[in-house]
Amino acid sequence: MDKALKVTLVQQGVWHMAKESMPLAAGYLAAVVRADPDLAERCEVRILNFRGNLTPLEMAIEVLQDGVPDVIGFSVLGWNARQFAAVAETVKQVNPEAVVVFGGNHVAHQAERVLPRDTAVDVVVNGEGEITFSALLTAVLDGTPFAAVRGISFRGEDGTVVTTEEQPRLDDLDRIPSPILTGAIPLLDDDGAFRYDVALMETNRGCPYHCSFCYWGGAVGQKVRSFSRARLRAELEALARAKADTVVLCDANFGLLRQDADFVEDFIDVRARYGYPRALETSWAKNKSKVFRDIVRRMRQEGLRSSFTLALQSLDGDVLEQMNRRNMKINQWQELAEWLADEGLDCYAELIWGVPGDTPESFLRGYDALAKHVSRIAAYPLLLLPNTDFSERREVHGFVTVRGRHDDFEYVLAARGISLEQNLQMQRFLFWARLLAENLVLRNVWPVFDSVLGWSQSTVIRSLADFIEGQYDHPGADLLRTAAGNSTADPDSLAPALEYCFSTSEFAALVEQWWHTVVEPTAPLQWRWVLHEVIRYDLDTRPLPDPERRGLPDARLITVDRETHWAVDRTYRLDVPALCRSARARQTLDAQLPGEHRRRLLFKHGFADLVRSTNHEETAHFVGRSVGAPQDSPQLIANPG
Repeated sequence: MDKALKVTLVQQGVWHMAKESMPLAAGYLAAVVRADPDLAERCEVRILNFRGNLTPLEMAIEVLQDGVPDVIGFSVLGWNARQFAAVAETVKQVNPEAVVVFGGNHVAHQAERVLPRDTAVDVVVNGEGEITFSALLTAVLDGTPFAAVRGISFRGEDGTVVTTEEQPRLDDLDRIPSPILTGAIPLLDDDGAFRYDVALMETNRGCPYHCSFCYWGGAVGQKVRSFSRARLRAELEALARAKADTVVLCDANFGLLRQDADFVEDFIDVRARYGYPRALETSWAKNKSKVFRDIVRRMRQEGLRSSFTLALQSLDGDVLEQMNRRNMKINQWQELAEWLADEGLDCYAELIWGVPGDTPESFLRGYDALAKHVSRIAAYPLLLLPNTDFSERREVHGFVTVRGRHDDFEYVLAARGISLEQNLQMQRFLFWARLLAENLVLRNVWPVFDSVLGWSQSTVIRSLADFIEGQYDHPGADLLRTAAGNSTADPDSLAPALEYCFSTSEFAALVEQWWHTVVEPTAPLQWRWVLHEVIRYDLDTRPLPDPERRGLPDARLITVDRETHWAVDRTYRLDVPALCRSARARQTLDAQLPGEHRRRLLFKHGFADLVRSTNHEETAHFVGRSVGAPQDSPQLIANPG
């Protein structure tokens, strides 16, 4: 046999994660190649899974040290497109005959831009890559023209871009070997622990919607196709044996199909047998059907953790029309939010700023109306993503954009009806809203301040932001002010801000200063101590990465429900959790009498690995929870460490 074709598949996670991200896309390609008898014999396939904080220099060195590839495929996303182009240039210098392949949503159908710009790239894959990549490898091995390979774009002999016939989408997804079951993706590290931040799975592909800002339906097809229940069950069991704590589904609309309820039943059964996985996160179906509610009830019965999404994007009818969306009616999403709260389940909502037709006033009005029901709001700036309706019709909408400092995303600076100054004003608000509310730095002040002071959530956010940014002699305030100023076209500005807010006692002192300087003088005298206790409780229950840095020498590790937690005992002058529940239910708050309420606070251990992460769904699992008075909770504790 001739020398095997050296094939390298490259994937990279987001930069602020301390652990590796699971290379699911590269794993699919490796599994397909290894399952093909001819390709398995003729190809040597490896996956290079880089952490997000590695530079092109570091990635290029690792690619070359393990032997220069004959074919190298990159799973390209907006945040790594530039870095991968730089690595591709290095590969071409060492092996000019190497075939460099770019695939992924960010480059699919974008060859007219990608190939002239990134001269080291030879092929762009358009659409699902498993069958196409295998056919491309066969063409390389046999020396046949790329023109015979469906679903790609490449340079013709005259330098023009050639795009081949579309590759039909797979109706039977089980034809794709499972990278989890075949071992294409290693699950354990050298110490025998699960090696990734979370486990990634797909139960289906496809999205029936065609939102103007999103390419999900175009990338994977609008027809929803599913993997078999038997395969998914086997993958869950493999992940359970590897002790994966959290499964994140890469589905567009989980809870849309009846079989999604079957998946949850299997998840619950596997967890009962193995103790893992413990949490399930996903993009939930946009409109909530009976299937969704049945799933939610079942998860609630079994104590299965998740964050449930209200993917509203806007509450303004004209803006929704521009988005090509139709939300649930207001009374429906309000009722759903209240139902989830009554069930004791975590819920968050999504909004997008920057759509033509929106204004700062209309956005904040919608934000505050939503916050009365769901305070954790993921409020994102609009990006012009490739292949979307907004991107294709940018002139109609008057978009003015800029590419990111380190990434290849197009950030909107202005649009029809939205000036640059208005956008910069709102970008600052989005930074603080994402920091404080979406990422759960504060949680309970919002409904209580609304009830007692009549301050909307955006009012509280802007008041605290104004105060902190005005503290020019404070290093922490300088860090946060700089991060807020850099937040336009730099989403990574949140990471150092989150680390500071979660890790330090200095941030708590800043909030205390704001309380005494700005809020306390305006609050009714009888409510001042109550509001202050709520602030104390919010600051005390921030996710805990490092007790020593937070000034908690009394924190100790214990085991609760087979999970390691930090335990901290605190005393408050009232039952803060009960007051906050009443405020969230929009009940009239009665005057409080001070007393002594001792609480044991439990913090899931391991947040140090996530302290810079903007994955608020994961962060939610690490918020401190009150389990009653210290003397009441020993029965919860086994094998104290």
